[in-house]
Amino acid sequence: METNVEKTERLIREINLIHAQYSQDYFETGKVEKINLSHTLHKVSVAHILSYRLNLHEAVNDYLAFADIRGIDFFYRVKTGESIEDKIRRYLARENQYPVNNILNDIFGARVILPSPDIAEILNRLDGWKTQYGLKNWYLRDVCGYIGIHVYFKNASNFYYPWELQIWDEKDAAENIRNHIAYKRNFVQQYAVQQQTK
Repeated sequence: METNVEKTERLIREINLIHAQYSQDYFETGKVEKINLSHTLHKVSVAHILSYRLNLHEAVNDYLAFADIRGIDFFYRVKTGESIEDKIRRYLARENQYPVNNILNDIFGARVILPSPDIAEILNRLDGWKTQYGLKNWYLRDVCGYIGIHVYFKNASNFYYPWELQIWDEKDAAENIRNHIAYKRNFVQQYAVQQQTK
């Protein structure tokens, strides 16, 4: 029987494969302009970003339907256009500018929640998986009550928007969700105010 760690490795492998296939189908047809996403937001149009997001939102389930993800309990979402625009506004207001592929690295995001012993084993294996699957990077995020492992996929291309997988310890899940709800509630309130002032 497959362990949670083996299922997580399979999920990483499959997300990586879907990311590669979707990115090739989207960017390598000549129908969409390829832009180097290692540039800052000043050189990448919002329209380019939102077109990618809309197409991904419409297509991702077709790609997932053919993935080897049976028996893996995970959640996923495609970031809303409003959330992307908010993130762009916040980053443009900063003095230091960052590459687009570092800022918009979670237009597609998935999450898996596992018991603590599995998390410890996964932490020990992530460097090997990074090499084996050519992952962009991974890190353990521990900020303001949120704790989670973030894994990023970009298939060695600065022309492909990265995707994210969050791996949570089940003991941190309730607090992580509370933090996420509080953050999103604040975002929704700010967005409503911005719409009223337009």
